[in-house]
Amino acid sequence: MKPAPAAKPPWRRRLLDEAKEIGVLTGYLFVTIAAVNVMKAAVLHDHGIHAAYWGVAIVKAALLAKFVMLGKALKVGEHNATDPLIWPTLHKAFAFLVLLVVLTGLEELVKGWIEDRSFTESLARMTGHRLTETLADILLLLLVLIPYFAFQVLAEALGEKRLVRMFLSDRHAFDDKKPGEPRA
Repeated sequence: MKPAPAAKPPWRRRLLDEAKEIGVLTGYLFVTIAAVNVMKAAVLHDHGIHAAYWGVAIVKAALLAKFVMLGKALKVGEHNATDPLIWPTLHKAFAFLVLLVVLTGLEELVKGWIEDRSFTESLARMTGHRLTETLADILLLLLVLIPYFAFQVLAEALGEKRLVRMFLSDRHAFDDKKPGEPRA
């Protein structure tokens, strides 16, 4: 006999939880994208080109966070829950990488359409002479997604909000030992 499905929390609670998650994810992505942009700006500065991409970093982070939330709603990367945690982590990271690359490509095509560029010209901007930069960005995005999904998968395995409580409050709060007793 199947266990009864857990009751959904009220819509306000779900909305608040999703808002928190998108805020944290946007912040995480902003820090990583901004770090890459600082590195790019430093390299360009060495060649006499002055550039700052702060606005681009926050917009890109918010857009990618929204894409991730969309992917979660569509259950992208769902995997067998009995596998060791590395496999669902990598499966989700790669599945979301593909989703983000596709949606970012579509975003670039729409942006090109708005700027009155042809489909071919928009594709050339993503690949053409910027192909190595695009591939580097994709690799860096994968390196950002792996730890994000590692924490997600670990949180799912430990149970509701347990990982967050372990990180932000007493990390031994869930041990069977009493305070002061030596840990094994």
